[in-house]
Amino acid sequence: MFQIVALMILSQQPVPPVAEGIASYYTVASSGRVTASGEALRDEELTCALRNGVFGDYYLVVAENGKSVICRLNDRGPYVKGRVIDLSEAAMRKLAVNTGLIKVHVYHIGADPPLEPASPRLRQYAQLGP
Repeated sequence: MFQIVALMILSQQPVPPVAEGIASYYTVASSGRVTASGEALRDEELTCALRNGVFGDYYLVVAENGKSVICRLNDRGPYVKGRVIDLSEAAMRKLAVNTGLIKVHVYHIGADPPLEPASPRLRQYAQLGP
């Protein structure tokens, strides 16, 4: 994590997103109980599903409304055309309380969990959000 922040500070360049598009959410009731990584899906955890990526790595998801959340990758998907990421119910609530779909930018953070999720400093150097 510190290497990424240091690189952003030194380069002053925005970090390109790994995905841009529509995010949806899925719950235990709609997806089953076991994720592709083998762990149980828990609605209250901040997790996500991407088609590619390393299980256990963290991703910053920034919504078009300016809200953001950091999620741990534990599943594969989404498998609906036009969607780039599936979020756990808790992660989606952090982005948008009253909707099931929202436009997002997804950034790979790495294997180390950040100390302060979506901190203003991380937003400033990555030039994320509005």
